[in-house]
Amino acid sequence: MNLEYTGREEIPVGTDAVWAYVTDPANVASCVPDMVESTIVDARTADVVVQVAVGPVRGKLKMKITLDPQPDAHRLNMKISGGGFGSVVDVLAGAGITAGSAGGTVLDWKATIAMRGPVATVGGRVIDAQAKRVITQTFENVKTRLTGAAVQAG
Repeated sequence: MNLEYTGREEIPVGTDAVWAYVTDPANVASCVPDMVESTIVDARTADVVVQVAVGPVRGKLKMKITLDPQPDAHRLNMKISGGGFGSVVDVLAGAGITAGSAGGTVLDWKATIAMRGPVATVGGRVIDAQAKRVITQTFENVKTRLTGAAVQAG
């Protein structure tokens, strides 16, 4: 099963702070919903274990998050790959990071997801709803952590 999502997120924090946050694998890993464990491998890579409950399919997926920042293009590319309980999930995502209104930042993003195994057999509507929940929660976590950090720093 293959899925594709696009969107635009506005974060009320400056681009330098957003860039510093989203290019740190520890920060990115901490924003993943349903994460039960994370290990920072190096300056661009984190391994995470997430709890998955999609329809009747339940278990843990071990995923590797690899960040590929492109500072000259104001872009962050990311690859997330891994699996568990006979399933494989691969995500290719990218976001353009630009200045927004009132000193904020805009992320124009796109993600493609490929799944194989039991997790892909659940059904399109269930998978789509779960993917949208994970995407929404991830961006909410980023916003909360960045705006909380900005308030604490100010």
